[in-house]
Amino acid sequence: MFVITGIQASGKSTVAQLLAERLPRSVHVRGDGFRRMVVNGRADMTPTPSPEALDQLRLRHRLTATVSEGYTRAGFTVVAQDVILGEHLAEMVAMIKTRPLSVVVLAPRPEVVAEREAARGKNAYDAWAIQQLDHILRRQTPRIGLWLDTSDQTPAETVEDILAHAHSEP
Repeated sequence: MFVITGIQASGKSTVAQLLAERLPRSVHVRGDGFRRMVVNGRADMTPTPSPEALDQLRLRHRLTATVSEGYTRAGFTVVAQDVILGEHLAEMVAMIKTRPLSVVVLAPRPEVVAEREAARGKNAYDAWAIQQLDHILRRQTPRIGLWLDTSDQTPAETVEDILAHAHSEP
């Protein structure tokens, strides 16, 4: 199983999809899909999240872990991806019992994230500034797994790096 994280516009979805496509019998689990399933009552994360937003974030992470474990038990290699920062990364790793588990943190430079954000068709940074999330990533997220500065890599090069260097244990 692989868990890929990073801030918005760091390349998680693209890299996770490409990685899953390289693996036989694989699944790409998108954690954000669980957030989008909430029709009414969704509490999104903000710079000062409410208790409800934190509860929903932890629920989303639990659902990602549970679904990933289910696919793994069925014989699939899972590539799960979501924004999992700060203390939540260690929590996610503890929730997942499957081993080997490769945790991959995509950490491009903030100016590269800004360029990528400007080039894509959605805006992830309405409440969160790139610098704020980058600070949480680099200063509050435990150094678990393989950290990659993907600033100067194509998504395909990042996948090659993951396949060559991903740790088998977080």
